[in-house]
Amino acid sequence: MASSDPVYLRVVADIRRQIVDGSLPPGAPIPSRAQLTRKYGVGETAARHALRVLTAEGLIVGRVGSGHYVREQPALLPLHRWRFHDHHAPFAADIQSQGTRATWDWRAEPADATPDIAHRLRLDESAPLTRTRYVFRGDGKPIQLTTSYEPAEFGEPVTEENPRSLIARLSAFGVKITEVVEQVHTRVPQPAESDALALPAGVNVLHVERTHWAGDRPVETSDIIIPGDRFRLVYSHPLHP
Repeated sequence: MASSDPVYLRVVADIRRQIVDGSLPPGAPIPSRAQLTRKYGVGETAARHALRVLTAEGLIVGRVGSGHYVREQPALLPLHRWRFHDHHAPFAADIQSQGTRATWDWRAEPADATPDIAHRLRLDESAPLTRTRYVFRGDGKPIQLTTSYEPAEFGEPVTEENPRSLIARLSAFGVKITEVVEQVHTRVPQPAESDALALPAGVNVLHVERTHWAGDRPVETSDIIIPGDRFRLVYSHPLHP
């Protein structure tokens, strides 16, 4: 580190290096503030700040009355996009096929299109929609949040009495889905998302913006929020001779 950098960065860089190269394995204790001040020759404020930064990066976790430890990094579970596209809950079907018990609940309600959703669905602002919020759980723990938007003309989304896929439901209206487009980016979670998904500090989310198209018309769009430390997205593109 350059001498002009804050002294706590020297502590952060060294501990980060040890975690990355395995010198400090998952579950290993991190030196206390007093130990850090002696080892690195820094003040207690710098030691405290270094621990905060490492916690914010998701590298360590604090335990009340015990100190800080290297955070366990879970193995990433693959999510296969479109393997179960004809299922009324494709995400749940996918994780269930991998041995995870899937449950979910949802709430459908009328809403007006915001400028962003109106743009995505090529509607007028404040056009009537059906908005459905889903919370998916794996073995009882929340693992995905989805908010889906459909033009009000297509009626309410899937219900317990009508467990059909989106493609099947729209087909009943004479609408044939011809393409599904997904755009994926990572971002810092909103506080409500962190709470709902019980995300550790420093963990970003995968934000999937999905839109179903019927020809040149978008007929449904969703925001799908997935914990970035638990899943990886898998896309398969069949090639036909």
